[in-house]
Amino acid sequence: MEAETKYEMEVKKYVKKGFKVFFMILIAILFAFLIGFVIMWLWNWLMPTIFGLTTIGYWQAIGLLVLAKILFGMGNHSSKGKSMKKERKRKMEDWCKSRKEFADWKHYDNFWKEEGEKAYTAYVERIENESKNEQE
Repeated sequence: MEAETKYEMEVKKYVKKGFKVFFMILIAILFAFLIGFVIMWLWNWLMPTIFGLTTIGYWQAIGLLVLAKILFGMGNHSSKGKSMKKERKRKMEDWCKSRKEFADWKHYDNFWKEEGEKAYTAYVERIENESKNEQE
């Protein structure tokens, strides 16, 4: 008795999955037809009036959609989208770091006037003395 209920539950689970897949495919097909009609309707409403173009049929509207997809790559691919989000986040972090580092430069002129020139002169003298000592 238990074995039958176990198998029945598994069958019900697969039947539910099958219905979900079937309805998802059905919805996708209906959506594709709807998009084609919307494109056709918009074209036939706008283009002849604005640009003096001829009207198009349903399959021509689908062709336009496919052409736009090829030319412009409409839609977001999930694998690309995730890497693009990571890249955008990385760029933002770099920008924030560089901005903070740049903010430290507001003190540069004062430092150079007070200590930098003396420190640089001392550094040059030390390097020259070291090179003279090595030559001797």
